[in-house]
Amino acid sequence: MTDFRPDPAFDAGSVPAAEWPLCHVRLQDDARFPWLILIPRVEGAVELENLGVGQRAMLMAETVRAGALARRLGEVEKLNVGAIGNVTAQLHVHVVGRRRDDALWPDPVWGRGPAVPYEDDERMRLLGVIAGG
Repeated sequence: MTDFRPDPAFDAGSVPAAEWPLCHVRLQDDARFPWLILIPRVEGAVELENLGVGQRAMLMAETVRAGALARRLGEVEKLNVGAIGNVTAQLHVHVVGRRRDDALWPDPVWGRGPAVPYEDDERMRLLGVIAGG
């Protein structure tokens, strides 16, 4: 895990938020949704099958942790969790908080509409919540 680097493509829409036992955690810079991205620090991992059994279990635990944290970042009625990777192949898991009154409900959020970046103060507040959680 020592040579791990997140794909540079993540820099375009998200900011580093935390380092958990397995995952590098990022906050998606889109104020429309409480949205975390978990990137396992496993060099060359593209699919879940590229993780060992213990790593897969840890990824599931960290995904559940991210869901609980997303609920602390904003109003959430439903969590959307996905590891799609069609645009950025590096294995990563999106954990997105949704509400029935969000602009895209019930459609998926991926690739839909321009992101609404957080105001600097709000981004810093959310990063503090993530760092503490």
